[in-house]
Amino acid sequence: MVTTSGPGRRDRKKAATRQALADAALKLFLERGYDNVTVKEIAEAADTAIATLFAHFPAGKEALVLADSGERLESLTAAVRERADGASVLDTLHAFFASRGPFSDDLPEEHQRHVDLVMNTPALWPYARTVWIACQEPLADLLAEAAGHDGPDDSLHALARYVLETPDLASRRPDRRAALAEAFAHLKQGWPDL
Repeated sequence: MVTTSGPGRRDRKKAATRQALADAALKLFLERGYDNVTVKEIAEAADTAIATLFAHFPAGKEALVLADSGERLESLTAAVRERADGASVLDTLHAFFASRGPFSDDLPEEHQRHVDLVMNTPALWPYARTVWIACQEPLADLLAEAAGHDGPDDSLHALARYVLETPDLASRRPDRRAALAEAFAHLKQGWPDL
């Protein structure tokens, strides 16, 4: 009897190629600036073909910086489902976003450089927002689950969208952390049971 404990060779190779492309892109972007690097140069640096790059990242250069293999949704889901007993969903989501990206005070240097690249590159900012907004439906489902509902109503769909827009809006304010806290305080007033 043969048992497998993880991804097969083909899946491991795909994941390695995807990671090599993302690593090469980030290195080049940090060295020369996002706008000064072509997809051809990224493919060459990762020792792949341009077609391979687009097979892994059909959205192009933006996706290379903000590659999402499901991490955002997985971590968002874990934050809501694994919150401490008695912790409100909105307090948990506030803490979740406060520990990420432009709101965190203690990111490792490499990660901080990545965040700075996104924050300072006009082409990346809207793409980052798009990646988060893609979590809207699953977040609405999580909110409904936390509220004990069979599914999300219009109010929970609106809340999911507001929650996911809040980090984008707050990160543009001079005091990002204070703006994030203020936004979540207002959300708690609108949805006090969450």
